[in-house]
Amino acid sequence: MVSTPTRPQGSKPRSGSAAKAARPPASFRMRLQALHHKFWSALEGTGTSKSGSTYYLILGATVALTAIGIMMVLSASSVESIAAGKSPYGDAIKQGVFAAIGIFTMFVLSRINVVWLKRLAWPAVGAAVLLLGLVQVVGEEINGNRNWIDIGGISFQPSEAAKLALALWMATVLARKGRLLSRWQHVLVPAIPMAAVVIVLILVGNDLGTAMIIMMIVAAALFFAGVPLYLFGIAGIIAAAGTAFMAITSSNRMCRITSWWTGQSCADGVDANYQATNGLYGLASGGWLGVGLGQSRQKYSWIPEAHNDFIFAIIGEELGLVGTVVVLVLFAILGAAIYRVVVAQEDMFHRVLAGTIMVWLLGQATVNMSVVTGLVPVIGVPLPFISYGGSALMMSLCAIGVVLSLAREQMAPAMRPKRMLTFKARKDRDKSQPKNSRKRA
Repeated sequence: MVSTPTRPQGSKPRSGSAAKAARPPASFRMRLQALHHKFWSALEGTGTSKSGSTYYLILGATVALTAIGIMMVLSASSVESIAAGKSPYGDAIKQGVFAAIGIFTMFVLSRINVVWLKRLAWPAVGAAVLLLGLVQVVGEEINGNRNWIDIGGISFQPSEAAKLALALWMATVLARKGRLLSRWQHVLVPAIPMAAVVIVLILVGNDLGTAMIIMMIVAAALFFAGVPLYLFGIAGIIAAAGTAFMAITSSNRMCRITSWWTGQSCADGVDANYQATNGLYGLASGGWLGVGLGQSRQKYSWIPEAHNDFIFAIIGEELGLVGTVVVLVLFAILGAAIYRVVVAQEDMFHRVLAGTIMVWLLGQATVNMSVVTGLVPVIGVPLPFISYGGSALMMSLCAIGVVLSLAREQMAPAMRPKRMLTFKARKDRDKSQPKNSRKRA
């Protein structure tokens, strides 16, 4: 006979609240793990059913950043354009035209099959190398950098096209190598020599900032391909030594570094930190809500060419902390949505290409904002989608078009358009089914 447990004499049954209090509290570590799991599930898009939300997040954030860019280019460039005797709307109209062409190209690329992207890899990188070499022969030098080619009165920057071409080419080559990437010989050849050619051609044009972004693209491609991590340590040491050599051998770069570090002018009296200092003044004077759209004071030649690399400072001055936070949130949404595309890919080509573009755009935005806020020395790197420049804007939109093409492939079948079956196709389908199943249907 099984005995039932009895309460001690004189004890009373516990009430509901007392029983709950007697239970051991949930572990804080378990709660933290649950929150961590929910966060990554939401970030990767695995916590809910698959839908086209990732596609539209990427598209929406990109269009919003581009629209903000056109608006801020109009505000930041109008004063200097009037002073030069030009139309105050000239730069904004040019930016809008390039944005329209870029958005059209983005939609075209979003509809291209991934197989065609692989076929375009070698011609694209070949054309990029050819154009970079042509820059050194017939290129135009602006502010000490030889990066532009004048085609029919329109300046084009081949180094911007080289970013997307190299990302596409490296994804194709590394995916073809596959499992051989565990051996360093297959990592080096042919990926590193081709990347070195592109970087050297850009450095010959005296553009260290763009060369650093190219290095970032190469490192991202190798990382998402699963290259052994010890190779990154060796490459990091070599890249740091090379960057230090490039800085030491250039008086202009050393002046920028010493001005940033000490806050004082160089020995020859040049204040290389002039732009960054006035950029901080602009951010500080903006306050919470800014001085108002179009009311910036720093754009009156205090920040030279404020519509280019230092446009983030004008955003902070005119739209305040709220405006800068909106830009940061849009970049965060774009990064999180592209990350969803990356983690959803099983094919190495898809994963490497999407991950490289993500690191390129977010890394470049981080470098630009770090320069404006004085965290790093002045480096000539534009803010993606926002800074003035047709080449940079078009290539950034083309890169988003490639990511949208990858995002469309992972959309759920319910989100894809259903194909209408012809009468012959329905007849063949019915013939292939057993008679019993057709009667039940």
